Amino acid sequence: MYIRDKGYLSVVIPAYNEERIIGNTLEKIISYLKTENFEYEIIVVIDGSTDSTAEVVKKYEQLMDKLTILVNETTMGKGYSVKRGVLESKGDFVLFTDADLSTPIEEIGKLFFWLNKDYDVAIGSRGLKESQVEIHQSFVRGRMGKTFNKIMQLIIFTGFKDTQCGFKCFKRHSADKVFVKQIIRGFAFDVEILLIARRQGFRTKEVPVKWLNSPFSTVHIIKDSLSMLFDLFRIKYYDISKRYY
Repeated sequence: MYIRDKGYLSVVIPAYNEERIIGNTLEKIISYLKTENFEYEIIVVIDGSTDSTAEVVKKYEQLMDKLTILVNETTMGKGYSVKRGVLESKGDFVLFTDADLSTPIEEIGKLFFWLNKDYDVAIGSRGLKESQVEIHQSFVRGRMGKTFNKIMQLIIFTGFKDTQCGFKCFKRHSADKVFVKQIIRGFAFDVEILLIARRQGFRTKEVPVKWLNSPFSTVHIIKDSLSMLFDLFRIKYYDISKRYY
């Protein structure tokens, strides 16, 4: 199936307190998708936001019938929100992307290229030689990211240079089988779904993409880093207990 000629794409966007940027993100995604020759839907999962994110998104919902809003009454985590959106999506292909659109939506063409070559999953990466990181993270965030990757490779070897880029696309059959087994609700869910995909035998391609760091990140450097470290050990335990197979 060639997505540019036929097929159905679902775009899932987890959103927590994104009132400053979500409108611009939706406009960019909608504008791009209207130029393509495939059917699509956009699903925004609002994760217990305390700002006006919901009100901003609802304005766009009134303008287009291809936009669905899912609301978590309390903050459940990015992993939970992505899982909810993916499992409620209908597309032949499912892309999840960060609300700040650090990877421009146009980069999805690079993922489609490999999905059309019999890969089941294609993930955007900032860690490959060909990746175009045009706006870098701060020194502290960048160092924390590299440290997390080294620890992650020691605890759970994935073989990927960058598991945390929030721009990943799944074919329908792989999305259904991977996300139903996901248990991690926080930011380490990316590691988990890639491990599950490998355990399920799905061909996964790491693809260099363009990336521009957003100053509006909601990741708390200390608290979320400790939570992610704890979740790595949970993932390791589940893997050993054969629950991902």
